[in-house]
Amino acid sequence: MKRVNIKYLIISAILILALSLSSGCVQSTTETSPPTSSPPTNNTSQIDANWVSPPVESDVPILPSIADVVAKVKPSVVAINVEITTYDFLNRPFTQKGAGSGWIIDDNGIIVTNNHVVEGAETITVTLADDRIYSVDTKTVATDPLTDLAMLKINAENLTAVSVGDSTKLRVGDWVIAIGNSLGEGISATSGIVSALDVSLAVDTGQTLYDLIQTDAAINPGNSGGPLVNMAGEVIGITSAKIAEVGVEGMGYAISIDTALPIIEDLVTTGYVIRPWLGVGLYTVNEGLAAFYRLAVNQGALITEISTGSPADKAGLKVNDIITGFDDKEIASVDDLIQAIRASQIGQRVEITYWRGKTKYTTYATLIESPPPS
Repeated sequence: MKRVNIKYLIISAILILALSLSSGCVQSTTETSPPTSSPPTNNTSQIDANWVSPPVESDVPILPSIADVVAKVKPSVVAINVEITTYDFLNRPFTQKGAGSGWIIDDNGIIVTNNHVVEGAETITVTLADDRIYSVDTKTVATDPLTDLAMLKINAENLTAVSVGDSTKLRVGDWVIAIGNSLGEGISATSGIVSALDVSLAVDTGQTLYDLIQTDAAINPGNSGGPLVNMAGEVIGITSAKIAEVGVEGMGYAISIDTALPIIEDLVTTGYVIRPWLGVGLYTVNEGLAAFYRLAVNQGALITEISTGSPADKAGLKVNDIITGFDDKEIASVDDLIQAIRASQIGQRVEITYWRGKTKYTTYATLIESPPPS
């Protein structure tokens, strides 16, 4: 019996396999390649044979320097530091410090800031850009919690007052700069654009700020009360609030200067804001409240209190009545009624639609001037 050499068998098998593969490759190439005598097919089509690319524009305007704007406005921006007595969970008093910003609107020491910066403060100090420090008599502070504005006065003269602009001319995309006492670490500046206009924002229970400017300029604690300025260095807003959530880009807000100026004027000249007044405390009716108390309507403004001798009192309104109409405006919430009253005039006679129990009524009230704050 002849012995077969395993080594040679393996080599032979490899050679046969290689030849088979080579043969298969050649055969496949022959089947898929087009005949050499036929030209390649072009499946593309022309869009416009005469088209040429547009010229590159080179006359883009150069933006004004932000450094120039900051240099112009910064001398008018102040740091505000306050001390407030608060209580711990054992009702023990302790002093809490806070910081905010403001800006000089008059060279004789009149300063604009936010109400929440100075609200409840027992001591207030103002630091100017040249590091001079002034104490503020808290009894002379004029505030308007409804719009979150406040006015301070320091005993100083010949200060640098900032220019005031026109916020009605703002457009989404305009560059703006926020300047203030960020984090209580001194005056600094951030820049961004106007992201949205005429924004409404609920900042507290029963308090909504209207006609806000939304910006992506970084705004941090301590910036409140500082100016938001345009590229001409004019104040077009007063920084007031910020939303910052985990995973969400921060959005800063400022009260538009056109909304703020009438408030500022009343605070300086009168000490409080004069508005049309109905004289009621209110709570928004929603579906949950309506279902729980089996109310006749599921939206409106529920009266929780009435001032004695007020227009509401004289009109016959009572606690637990639900206002659903004010002149020709439908009232679905407290904000709706507040806006409707603000849009009215002192001395104006208004028609009020309301529900008492399961019955709908109509009455009339003559709005009067809001009384001084107590």
